[in-house]
Amino acid sequence: MRFTRVALSPDPDLAIAALMIARFEYPDLDAAPYIDELDSMGREAALRLAVARPGRETRPGVDPLAYARVEALNDYLFREQGFVGNTTRYEDPRNTFLNDVLDRRTGIPITLALVYMEVARRAGIKAEGINFPGHFLVRCPMRPGQDRDLIVDAFHGGALLSEDGCVQLLRKHAGDGAVWDDAHLRARATKPQILTRMLVNLKRVYVRMYSFPQARDITELLLAVDPSATHELRDRGLLAYQLNDLAAALRDLQEYLKLSAKTNLDENERREQAQIWEHVKTLRRRVAGFN
Repeated sequence: MRFTRVALSPDPDLAIAALMIARFEYPDLDAAPYIDELDSMGREAALRLAVARPGRETRPGVDPLAYARVEALNDYLFREQGFVGNTTRYEDPRNTFLNDVLDRRTGIPITLALVYMEVARRAGIKAEGINFPGHFLVRCPMRPGQDRDLIVDAFHGGALLSEDGCVQLLRKHAGDGAVWDDAHLRARATKPQILTRMLVNLKRVYVRMYSFPQARDITELLLAVDPSATHELRDRGLLAYQLNDLAAALRDLQEYLKLSAKTNLDENERREQAQIWEHVKTLRRRVAGFN
């Protein structure tokens, strides 16, 4: 599958794979104009960065020029280009399609972060994704051992977050009892991880819309990126069950039970496994009735 090759390639470009995801909704989508638009924004952003100079406002422990360049990029993307988080229709599937995000200038944290990273890369700023719980973020790394990294929230207009701000964000999405761990910010999100998170978001939206054929298509992509994701095998089986594709459902759910039997399960997972067994028993009887 071409998507798998693109998703797993060492090329840092995320836009091509993101536009391939969009083709599930827009089969005839021409990706070239959107790549051209990102290239154009990258060139324009580079011009702003070239004249950026340190001002009065900066952050302790951050190189003033690096700070000014990030602020110039933020001004260009969020003030001049008008990208903004979609707070009114967060569950709209268009928020996950890169073509729609570029056309409408709105999206969810991960797709706005993707635009940010792609424009930053073209403009000469290093920016990497952070798989922060519940809310994808961007890090602009500074000089190792000398300066503090800048944490950017692309969903909220490029807001630069302190550690306290990140703690508040974690509690907002994971509950007041969530325990802060520096690891939430340390790990860089890899290209496959970013695309997987986009796909999981989209699958969840489709399931909530009862758009089960589209949800199953997305699950196929998730398994193409990570064939070892047994929970996606389970979900593909359950979606096939909803679509009355009983043979496919039986095959996937039996394979899920076989693989999950080799892992240590917690109480909730054991309860879920028991429910899957009941589905399998029903499926076996129904499939046998067809023969």
